[in-house]
Amino acid sequence: MEHLKDALLEQFGLVFEDSSLLETAFTHTSYANEHRLLKISHNERLEFLGDAVLQLIISEYLYKKYPKKPEGDLSKLRSMIVREESLAGFARDCQFDQFIKLGRGEEKSGGRNRDTILGDLFEAFLGALLLDKDVETVKDFIYQVMIPKVEAGDFEQVTDYKTKLQELLQVNGDVEIVYQVTDETGPAHAKNFAVAVLINGQKAGQGQGRSKKLAEQEAAKDAFEKESHKCF
Repeated sequence: MEHLKDALLEQFGLVFEDSSLLETAFTHTSYANEHRLLKISHNERLEFLGDAVLQLIISEYLYKKYPKKPEGDLSKLRSMIVREESLAGFARDCQFDQFIKLGRGEEKSGGRNRDTILGDLFEAFLGALLLDKDVETVKDFIYQVMIPKVEAGDFEQVTDYKTKLQELLQVNGDVEIVYQVTDETGPAHAKNFAVAVLINGQKAGQGQGRSKKLAEQEAAKDAFEKESHKCF
């Protein structure tokens, strides 16, 4: 964790008073489960807290930034900013993926690069920062890491892969596209869904997400990329 502390100080000028909060934020459930005898805490509770403070700060920012936008438009923009894929991107920007503690199985299966894990990690870090400091410190961090990309317009347009997949496949006639939930894990406040997309009964892609809709989009993206390659 010393390398993480050095990185936080160098990049963001942050020093945690309670190192245990920081360690918990970067501990995935898979690591805690593999070391049960040590009674190590994992980051799900901090993730719950971080999600709440993130929603509040982004909502306040959008409310002030766009005084003429209706509630529906503000909600859509907020959902684009705080969605799993976006938060995973911010975690990578901060190089958080280098420091998360994963169980051996999760590590081998590519968990260090999984959007679900990295998005949760980013929220857990915000929760830890809130407890160790205050809301203003969390706000300063978000404004430093997230807001520049928001103001650059990175989240105004989000690709709808379900529509793109349907358009690609139906050029040559009707096809049957079905999305199936194949797995559902995690506590009620932080569920993770695995979804497979079937094209005419054959599995064509898979994805994961914190909601069925997000998982379906990831599955559609996987299938779209595979099907696109077949066309060239």
